[in-house]
Amino acid sequence: MPDRGGGPPTGPRIRVGRPSRRVRTLLMTLGVLAVLAMAFTMFAGFWTDWLWYRSVHYSSVFTTTLWTKIGLFFVFGLLMALAVGFNIWLAHRLRPPLSAMSMEQQNLDRYRMGIAPYKKWLLLAITALVGLIAGASASGQWRTWLMWVNGVPFGQKDPQFKLDVSFYAFDLPWYRFLLGFGFAAVIISVIAAALTHYLYGGLRVTSPGARATAAATGHLSVLIGVFVALKAVAYWLDRYGLAVKSSDFKATDSWTGLRYVDANAYLPAKTILFCIAVICALLFFATIWRRTWQLPVIGFGLMVLSAILIGGLYPALVQKFQVQPNEQAKEAPYVEKNLKATRDAYGIEGTQVTEYPGVSQTKDQTKLRDDVDAAASIRIMDPNVISPTFQQLQQMRNYYAFPNNLDVDRYAKDGKDQDTVIGLRELNLAGIPKKNWINNHFRYTHGYGVVAAKGTEVDSEGRPVFTESDLPSKGDLGTYEQRVYYGEKTTTYSIVGGPQKEIDYSDDNGEKTFSYKGDGGVDLSNPINRAAYAAAFSEPQILYSGAIGEGSRILYNRTPKERVEAVAPWLTIDGDAYPAVVDGRIQWIVDAYTTTNGYPYASRTTLGDTTADSLTAANDQRAVVAQQNQVNYIRNSVKATVDAYSGDVKLYQWDTKDPVLKTWMKAFPNTVQDKSEISDTLMAHLRYPQDLFKVQRELLTRYHVKDANTFLSGSEVWQVPDDPTNKSGDAVPPYYLSMKMPDQDQQAFSLTTTFTPNGRDNLSAFMAVDAEAGTEGYGKIRILKLPTSTTVNGPKQVQSQLNSEQDIAETIRLLRGGDSEVEYGNLLTVPLDGGLLYVEPVYVRGGDLKYPLLRKVLVSYGGNTAFENTLDEALAKVFGEAEGGSTEPPPDEGEDTAEPPPTSTNPTVREALSDAQKAFDAGQKALEQKDLAAYAEAQKDLEEALQRAEDAQAKADEGGGKNGDDKNGDKGEDGKASPSPDPTGDSGSDQGSG
Repeated sequence: MPDRGGGPPTGPRIRVGRPSRRVRTLLMTLGVLAVLAMAFTMFAGFWTDWLWYRSVHYSSVFTTTLWTKIGLFFVFGLLMALAVGFNIWLAHRLRPPLSAMSMEQQNLDRYRMGIAPYKKWLLLAITALVGLIAGASASGQWRTWLMWVNGVPFGQKDPQFKLDVSFYAFDLPWYRFLLGFGFAAVIISVIAAALTHYLYGGLRVTSPGARATAAATGHLSVLIGVFVALKAVAYWLDRYGLAVKSSDFKATDSWTGLRYVDANAYLPAKTILFCIAVICALLFFATIWRRTWQLPVIGFGLMVLSAILIGGLYPALVQKFQVQPNEQAKEAPYVEKNLKATRDAYGIEGTQVTEYPGVSQTKDQTKLRDDVDAAASIRIMDPNVISPTFQQLQQMRNYYAFPNNLDVDRYAKDGKDQDTVIGLRELNLAGIPKKNWINNHFRYTHGYGVVAAKGTEVDSEGRPVFTESDLPSKGDLGTYEQRVYYGEKTTTYSIVGGPQKEIDYSDDNGEKTFSYKGDGGVDLSNPINRAAYAAAFSEPQILYSGAIGEGSRILYNRTPKERVEAVAPWLTIDGDAYPAVVDGRIQWIVDAYTTTNGYPYASRTTLGDTTADSLTAANDQRAVVAQQNQVNYIRNSVKATVDAYSGDVKLYQWDTKDPVLKTWMKAFPNTVQDKSEISDTLMAHLRYPQDLFKVQRELLTRYHVKDANTFLSGSEVWQVPDDPTNKSGDAVPPYYLSMKMPDQDQQAFSLTTTFTPNGRDNLSAFMAVDAEAGTEGYGKIRILKLPTSTTVNGPKQVQSQLNSEQDIAETIRLLRGGDSEVEYGNLLTVPLDGGLLYVEPVYVRGGDLKYPLLRKVLVSYGGNTAFENTLDEALAKVFGEAEGGSTEPPPDEGEDTAEPPPTSTNPTVREALSDAQKAFDAGQKALEQKDLAAYAEAQKDLEEALQRAEDAQAKADEGGGKNGDDKNGDKGEDGKASPSPDPTGDSGSDQGSG
């Protein structure tokens, strides 16, 4: 052929051949396999979730949640796709028949021609994409939908609009979602329609003549009119939104509800803007007939100007010239509404605030010693310190471990409740001798036994007095299933019940094996289940391992909090699950909350911040698991249990009046059991939850006052003090303690905390709540408010006094000698005779002992401080009793001391006292040499010698018919104690042991 010119020079061409049929078949096969693998992975996740929910008998939660998500996905995805697709189709249909021959249109012709063969596919692709995005977003609103469709009335109305609280909690969030969806649909439709009109000549940018055809003008005007109409709806809903709106207010960090400017400026402004938006929308709709943008544009500009002037400037002027000159009077009525709503929403409306003198009302404090025992069962075993002691003394095997923070519970002994520190010997995979897949998941599968100790006692070495110990555990708890397959430290899966035997526990006779017989977990006998779990856990050995066979079950999601959250995803879980032995089983008890952030006028709080303290900072497991981090309503509506052996989860309705719980019970029927189903033995171990208490105490720093003017002045604002026992700077945790408040006749298991004035360290109030479930007073909050005219030491000041007193500081320095460490336990506060008694145990990790032992107890009351070996000695010294101990050294020879009583002529007493003096001297010498082991031995000898002296003296008194004596020594006519034979007593010179 002749050369046509203008082209590149001709030459040899390289022909690229098509891939061979074998290569094409291989590539197609690989592609199909990849798609199948992805599909099976997705199926595996779905199938394993279904199997797990079925295994815990909560399959209805899975199906209800799944179908709700699917329904929302398809409904709103389809609506979005139809809205956008219809407007694209309409814009294409309304295109002009001929395009003006301009450079702009000539350039667009190439695009029109390029997409012409694919118009339908392009339309489907665009609508499918926006539909998928909208559907995925809508499916995340399943909680909002279920609360709206199942909402139960609160029976309370807001003070402004007189609507039931359920409108704000359940209805308004759904309406706002619908409004947001409508805005998104209209905006995307406007953009898509405008681009289509531009592409097909309905809109022009640079072409001469009209910029838009009549059809394009009408179409876009209607869409913009819909947008403005939605804006009118938004203005109307904003009126109600003012009742749950958060704003800054100087009287509080977070103010919720209407203030004066809201009620008198924003509210009428929103109503006016609603009317203007409706008129503006009608003007846009009118362009269908008028074919001009003039009036709609004028109306839209008026709406924008009104929003600036009426919605922004006018409220600012009202705030500046009406509110600020007389803020107290203007805001007081609205503050009263906020006070009432906040107290109702957080369950603190019944808080009893009592004036408390803060100083002892008894002049002779020696009479108060016996009152201490009646005032509180002082717990000197700190569950947050002694876990390493439990670990060292009761771990038994390296593959067992205790949680970092133990728990406090009550167990009856001889008809009396005993505050008990309790922990489970849980599985610790880090301590197994040889790690491999079989050992990690088949052999070492569970922990074993409860370990418990008295909270108020230690032995002579400062160790816990165990009431349940050894392996297998035995003691006061009787017979129960001791195997722990589900626990706070059990975070990996185990495969049990098959051909592979498990290690049960080890004793002197070797390892004991066991095969799981419970119905917990998912059956792996089915090959489909095995394949699904192999894919879900990315562990192919599950599919073909010979260790899996008939009866094999896989256990996972094994922490109590995980399990409760999974079966009740609408609950907020307390950060501290605790174990209890109930009816022969170990049950984890989990507190759960229903929350909302739509309670009108109630101030919001951030759960993550409010529930944080020095314990959560050191232990992530104590952090609250929040579905709604910002809330302004909370109830401990559910008590849940998780069986440590079978993993069974039970939910019990605790708050029978909570409308939020009733709403969720309608959405998920038959998932929550009636409160009457709680057994008496389980009820005995239920308690007031810590996280709810921490939320309430944070609110009560401001909302303990009921007077609006006092609230506005800020003069009564308190704060939760920092934990004085460490330097973390985090809030002091609340403490469980059996104690008696001034208006109570007997001790009650309580949860306590202290308050200090804002920015100061002295004490301003003490708070306690009755924490024992099943009692008449459960949940009653009492606050003892100290007078501002009296300065009472707060926790930080008491701790500072401990560290600054010369004798105490010297003792602590000696205790820290060598490589020893001093750890401070919980600083407990107890109201006593108008004053406040502080007690703090002090532990020492000495020498080669890498676990803490109780060595000293700090007691402070009324400005008197004692730092002694035992609680009794410290109390005796503070209250001036003869049998109290002291840290002072014995008197020098020749020092004037009181004459011993006649009974000291008893040779047995003299010999015992001599031995006591020798033991004391040996203890002082050991302290100087920093030999804590020798010091401990000397203290033991000292106690034995004193006991012998006391027994001999008592026997002599019985024989001699001695009158007027008591356990504190003889009393003369003036009622004062005469010198005591006890060398640790105050007998003119301080001879007590350090």
